[in-house]
Amino acid sequence: MEESPRGWWGVRTLSWYVGGSQVLGVACVVITGVWLGQYHGGYAWDGTGHQFNVHPLCMVLGLVFLYGDAIMVYRVFRNESKRNVKILHAVLHLLALVLSIVGIVAVFDFHNALKISNMYSLHSWCGMITFILFILQWLIGLALFLFPWASRWLRSAYLPLHVFFGLGLFGLSIATCLQGITEKMLFSSPETYSKFDPEGVLANILGLLLLLFGAVVAYVVTHEDFRRPPLPEEEELSAHFKTLTEGGTPSSP
Repeated sequence: MEESPRGWWGVRTLSWYVGGSQVLGVACVVITGVWLGQYHGGYAWDGTGHQFNVHPLCMVLGLVFLYGDAIMVYRVFRNESKRNVKILHAVLHLLALVLSIVGIVAVFDFHNALKISNMYSLHSWCGMITFILFILQWLIGLALFLFPWASRWLRSAYLPLHVFFGLGLFGLSIATCLQGITEKMLFSSPETYSKFDPEGVLANILGLLLLLFGAVVAYVVTHEDFRRPPLPEEEELSAHFKTLTEGGTPSSP
């Protein structure tokens, strides 16, 4: 079927939005690395503040950048086999999960080494809720969409919830990062943060870039013109499924 002029223009602009999202995402990861490396001594696994620095870097890289890319793969790889895109979607989520586990272990181990209380702040509550729901979302998605045991009806019924919670958890991840940035600045530079010191300005810029990255990803995922078109083999499978379940006759394209 020939694509409408509006749909054609939407596909043409998709690459610009995706490219912009990658520039913003990489900038977020780089600025996080520079911020913690330049102002807080770098990274190590020794129970000191250097170990704490592993936490925000892993969270920004995993639960923001890789998570955002995982959400967009169905828009980016529009003409690839759906099964291959599903595998890539699951693998990116798995990498995000591994990084988030490393980040959480790093901060808990750091707190325990210095006898600092765990799970007392709003940031930690939101972070743990995000992490637990992310695992559940990934496991349910893996069971229903990647492996063939689930019925088509069950997958179709759950898909809107999967999309909604996926995008909602992505937004919650960014919100939790913003809380963490503010908390870190108030703890580490309580006297100079309000004086627009370079570290505080850099941290605020990081927060704005995280918001912009989230906004671009959400736009790409929700914009109708960027929706993945069904491939011919997928339309054929859909028609045969309708025939088997409803007793109808597959209509010609």
